[in-house]
Amino acid sequence: MSITQDEKHMLMQELVELKQEHRELDLAITNLQARLDTNQFEVSRLKKQKLKLKDAIARLESNLIPDLLA
Repeated sequence: MSITQDEKHMLMQELVELKQEHRELDLAITNLQARLDTNQFEVSRLKKQKLKLKDAIARLESNLIPDLLA
């Protein structure tokens, strides 16, 4: 199944937004871990959220790759 140019553009925009959110979470985790009074529960929660974003990014990237005929 082929996607339209409009759909591709929307997927690309969503991908950019997810990657930006992933970078922001990475920075937040790094900053939180640098504190002396780090809440490990919060760090764990943010890491899980970051992993979900990574999975969503992989799915979107997969949708953007055209199916190859085998």
